[in-house]
Amino acid sequence: MSNASLRHRELTPGETAERAGVAVSALHFYEREGLITSRRTAGNQRRYHRDVLRRIAFIRVSQSLGISLAQIEQALTSLPSGRTPTKADWARLSARWRPELDARIDQLERLRDTLDGCIGCGCLSLKSCALYNSDDGLGGNGSGAQRLVRRPVSA
Repeated sequence: MSNASLRHRELTPGETAERAGVAVSALHFYEREGLITSRRTAGNQRRYHRDVLRRIAFIRVSQSLGISLAQIEQALTSLPSGRTPTKADWARLSARWRPELDARIDQLERLRDTLDGCIGCGCLSLKSCALYNSDDGLGGNGSGAQRLVRRPVSA
């Protein structure tokens, strides 16, 4: 088979899963979630266009960064239809998440630094522990669980 015909040949679920490094069930899940698409053959078998491999790579990397499937779907929906996304398209999508990722990195660094100073203490005091009670946002509301919503019990 020539290189040109290989580029235009659709992939079976098994081929797609192997090339993308995911299980076939992951492909079906991504499809149910609207993240990728396939077409059905006359025998009702799925076939994936080769550009789905880049989408799956994007999904996997995004998930590893903690990006939600809803955000991934929104990003993928913004890609141009009718052509394979370019490096610039992917860079634009990635740039959307940079502030959120920077904030997470900052939060993790603060947690790491607090943990370093706290680990030997062992106090875990709910009043004074900076790890468990950072900025004590609910302390002014009094003692006890402040986030529980009480509902009347029906008889």
